[in-house]
Amino acid sequence: MKKRGLTIVGGSVALVCVAVAVAVSTQDKYTVKVPDGLAFSEFRGYESWSAVAMSDNEGKLALILGNPVMIDAYKRGIPANGQPFPDGSKMAKVHYNPQKKETEPGAPIVPGAQHDVDFMVKDSKRFADTGGWGWGAFEYDAATGTFTPATTADKPPQEHDAKCGFACHTIVKSRDYIFTDYATR
Repeated sequence: MKKRGLTIVGGSVALVCVAVAVAVSTQDKYTVKVPDGLAFSEFRGYESWSAVAMSDNEGKLALILGNPVMIDAYKRGIPANGQPFPDGSKMAKVHYNPQKKETEPGAPIVPGAQHDVDFMVKDSKRFADTGGWGWGAFEYDAATGTFTPATTADKPPQEHDAKCGFACHTIVKSRDYIFTDYATR
């Protein structure tokens, strides 16, 4: 009986050690930063932000989220009313690989594995030369559960600074560089 008890205790200790090792080795995504650019930590809590809209872009499904400052601005009619978003506005665009759900009626396309996440922040002093906005893109590796800064090899290519999204967004300068409309509820 003593030998069996020691075996159970030893096995339990080994399982706890493995669990601790896994927890320690898991990446804290909030430590990732684009060199010379935005840090993931600037968007802490984005997972619980309100939805702005959804999109299907270049074969990826996207959920576009806004922090409370951004959502309040949208509700006040920005950018359609010609006003700029206030400093502190933040957006997250979480891209997913599409997956057909054959087991559900109509076989809908639903989000599969996460592909990446893109961020935008309005700080007119920090990003004065890019319309007041800073951008950051982070690729996600589903196999390891880790994020890395996007690079020039990614689609779209990303430079290592907070200006990485400016070139694309200049076509919506009249909308304060924002493509996404606030979806009707």
